[in-house]
Amino acid sequence: MESMSGILKNNECRSKKLKELLDLRYEPVAVKLVRENEEFPSGYTIPDKQLSYCQSVMHARHGEKFMMPLDAHGCNVGASAIGMMPCPEKVASGEFHHMMGIHDTVDATKEMIDSAAKVSFKTKGTVVCPLKDADFEPDVVIFVDIPERIYWFAGLRTSAGGGRMHYSTAPFQAACVDATATPAATGEPNISMGCMGCRKKTDLKPDELMIGVPGKFIEGMVKTLERYEKDVFPKANRTG
Repeated sequence: MESMSGILKNNECRSKKLKELLDLRYEPVAVKLVRENEEFPSGYTIPDKQLSYCQSVMHARHGEKFMMPLDAHGCNVGASAIGMMPCPEKVASGEFHHMMGIHDTVDATKEMIDSAAKVSFKTKGTVVCPLKDADFEPDVVIFVDIPERIYWFAGLRTSAGGGRMHYSTAPFQAACVDATATPAATGEPNISMGCMGCRKKTDLKPDELMIGVPGKFIEGMVKTLERYEKDVFPKANRTG
């Protein structure tokens, strides 16, 4: 079993390569979904005030790192989406999100909630930090950036086996469902264009979107990126 120092070293290297080769605006964010029978890793602090899950992710892309048990989560929608608690009644019924005015009916909103991916295990909290600071193997790594940067993950995932990417998204629950629960549940990367919650509570910019990538793919993606640097990127217009 790889030591914590070995994992940290690998994640530092992976993060550096990802940032340099993709020219990322921000740090890749490592997410650990702490199972109910696990201990929280040491070295991470609980935030001074409650944060929504999406806020913790956006803080982490700027370099912050948090250990967040359930009582540190300030959004029950996000906490329930990643397995920490049952879905609140008004969320499950569609009433809560219907009040935002996007869907025509409560039933349409309920269908959105019902069709969201769900993690297959119960969690008791999250650890969220820059990938370079993670001394754990992340369940998911989240990237927030402009479309050109996110675009390349389709190639990185399909370079060996081909095929096409299929993404699942909705007007709500971008960070918690689309970028975390969905890749954790399906084992595949998933894109979100953001949501009303993220765009209200965080500094997500109008030209940014996000992708959640299962941690198991990161090492292979870095190796493929090293090839892209030599034989693919020189052929592409990456500056607009």
